[in-house]
Amino acid sequence: MSEPTLAVIGAGPAGLAATLAAAARGVRVTLIDSAAEAGGQFYRQPAPGLGARRPQALHHQWRTWERLRDGLDTRVRTGAVRHLTDHHVWFVERRGAAGLTVHALVGPEQEEPAEVRADAVLLATGGYEKVLPFPGWTLPGVVTAGGAQAMLKGGLVLPGRTAVVAGTGPLLLPVATGLAAAGARVAALVDSADPMSFVRRSRALAGRPDKVAEGAGYAGRLLRHRVRTLPRHTVLEAHGSDRLEAVTVAALDRDGRVRPHSSRRLVCDTLAVGHGMLPHTDLADALGCRVDGTDVYVDDEQRTDVPGVWAAGETTGIGGSALSLAEGHIAGRSIAARLAGRAPDPGEWAPAARTRERLRVFFAAVDSVYRPPAHWVEQVTDETVVCRCEEVTAGAVREAVRELGAGDLRTVKLLTRAGMGWCQGRMCGPGVAGVAGCAETAVRRPFARPVPLGVLARAGETKKTGETGETGERDGREPRNKSGEDRDK
Repeated sequence: MSEPTLAVIGAGPAGLAATLAAAARGVRVTLIDSAAEAGGQFYRQPAPGLGARRPQALHHQWRTWERLRDGLDTRVRTGAVRHLTDHHVWFVERRGAAGLTVHALVGPEQEEPAEVRADAVLLATGGYEKVLPFPGWTLPGVVTAGGAQAMLKGGLVLPGRTAVVAGTGPLLLPVATGLAAAGARVAALVDSADPMSFVRRSRALAGRPDKVAEGAGYAGRLLRHRVRTLPRHTVLEAHGSDRLEAVTVAALDRDGRVRPHSSRRLVCDTLAVGHGMLPHTDLADALGCRVDGTDVYVDDEQRTDVPGVWAAGETTGIGGSALSLAEGHIAGRSIAARLAGRAPDPGEWAPAARTRERLRVFFAAVDSVYRPPAHWVEQVTDETVVCRCEEVTAGAVREAVRELGAGDLRTVKLLTRAGMGWCQGRMCGPGVAGVAGCAETAVRRPFARPVPLGVLARAGETKKTGETGETGERDGREPRNKSGEDRDK
């Protein structure tokens, strides 16, 4: 009887934890990731060619990363895990009782198809940033907060010399401190959250004193770098001709509206902005998994409601690396037991389950504090572009609602083309929904990324990874493409 097989999609904290837990229990794992190296966004590493002497300076929880990295290396060497890099998954196909097939595009050009067949699949696809539009947000020099962090971690590059970090969410703290430590002058950290809201939720936050201490540590580093913090403030507008030159920020009242006569102008060449995170649910949606709001539904074993499909990490709800590790560990153990034909004993992962529950309570409290300003739409002018792919303005969206009777996102999309571009509404969806006054709903897309028609025409003819190996002889850790170049997400 052949060993049971598992395909893990995503090599961030959740995917790595699940891979190691399942492989340690006799499951043959194929770890599939779009990046050139494991780690995901949280453990993103500089390219080896950059010769970083102290990459740990860009991270916290470095020892946890070393344990995961070394464990993966050991499992790859012994053949228990096959790590496929530069594989961009666009669809997961159910094959009835025969298992599942993961379809991917390989290499920098994403033109070469690959398939992985497995008995079970774990979705550990992480999350992406939510950015709401404001006048000037399309200027060069305006980047997402996570984008600024990725440039620093992965490329050892500063996005600019003078930065403003703005929006809301826990990510702003490591971004601001990371930029300041790397030599940028951070003119201000602008956060719409109200500090008093943390006091009102002190009981829930007290359940994770390590996380409270982590936040205090970031606050201390901001003080050392003399970064001005502006709580309960928001960005009104970004200014510049060819690129960003300054931003205008203003204070918010208790209702989330801009306080009159509170605006100030900050000179900068970089604005790193983000308004929280959203889970990646495209693959889960296409599989028919239940999605509650924005989160993929899972049970206590991290199983979705689709047989053979588990999910862990940010795709089940945004909660940081520690929660992702706990969920991944539980999923890996559950998968190993289920593929072996037995019901798992929850006592096997009791410590991880306790961690999971405490962190879910903690981040529910955090999420209730870190919310975009309630009336942010009032600052979006009719001339502001809200869908960058199709260059649709807020005025066009408002006209579709006011004059043409659009009452939902789908109708707005059909009337204005907002959301019809390359990102398929992933980035502009929240902004368009806010401007239109529509409910923000999950959109089921057939594929998780654009796919060449030729690949669709040849689907099913591709040689299968995990059963007969990939087309061409190569190491499972090496990205397969004609030029030999690496691609970072």
